[in-house]
Amino acid sequence: QVQLVESGGGLVQPGGSLRLSCAASVSIVRFYSMGWYRQAPGKQRELVAGIGSGGTTNYADFVKGRFTISRDTAKNTVYLQMNSLKPEDTAVYYCNARWFNGDYWGQGTQVTASS
Repeated sequence: QVQLVESGGGLVQPGGSLRLSCAASVSIVRFYSMGWYRQAPGKQRELVAGIGSGGTTNYADFVKGRFTISRDTAKNTVYLQMNSLKPEDTAVYYCNARWFNGDYWGQGTQVTASS
């Protein structure tokens, strides 16, 4: 059974930074890919950033240059460094892992950028 546990969300002023962590219960090198998604109230869940099994990364246009996804395979953890946060970044952020038998999701962590 795969478990993903997110942490690091919180309240930050616009322009501030947060780092999210996603700890997996299995070796993350097994996954085809991992990623961060977000869902704001009344909106659909959307991809923020992804990292493939080989380490290739991809980003949504609205976070390019501000967010960075990375991983530590020794700790089975994926990170999302978020800089220059904007009020429109406010959402619940979810960790995702894609494996041979489907998608796995964490419970989500709230990120709020507000003054």
